[in-house]
Amino acid sequence: MQEISTKPYLLRALYEWCTDNGYTPHIAVRVDNQTRVPRQFVHNDEIVLNISFEATSQLQMGNEWIEFSARFSGKVHKIEVQVTNVLAIYARENGQGMAFPVEPATGAAQSGPVASSEVQEAADSESDATLPRESAPRAPEGSGDANRPRTDDDGGKGGGGKGHLKVVK
Repeated sequence: MQEISTKPYLLRALYEWCTDNGYTPHIAVRVDNQTRVPRQFVHNDEIVLNISFEATSQLQMGNEWIEFSARFSGKVHKIEVQVTNVLAIYARENGQGMAFPVEPATGAAQSGPVASSEVQEAADSESDATLPRESAPRAPEGSGDANRPRTDDDGGKGGGGKGHLKVVK
């Protein structure tokens, strides 16, 4: 019997940590032909998704797939992401979380880990449904975040500290 990866368990644990602390959990995902997301929000074959309770409906974080419904520009979409394609999970408010190497379709580990600074760029952006990495820090239509003030990376206390992500192999 093949051993189950620790990745889905770590994703669920960090999701729970984010929600228990009042943070907004986001996942950075590599998009391939099996990933079901609105393609207009995909940039450089990647997308960042807000997976908070408020932004999703019927969220299921299984060992192989993360599935939920979410609104993008006011329209509901069914989202399906393979756990193997998740690059990182982190709290939007402070960037704390964990980055993962993405496995190629064959299942072998990718040689290069995701840079923490790349994931931090996404953490610095605001959105309720999704926000691609290169987007300006403003919420898409209908997201409800447009009028919310931004906070510093350390929760608005000043000091400008950045969160750190740990790459897990």
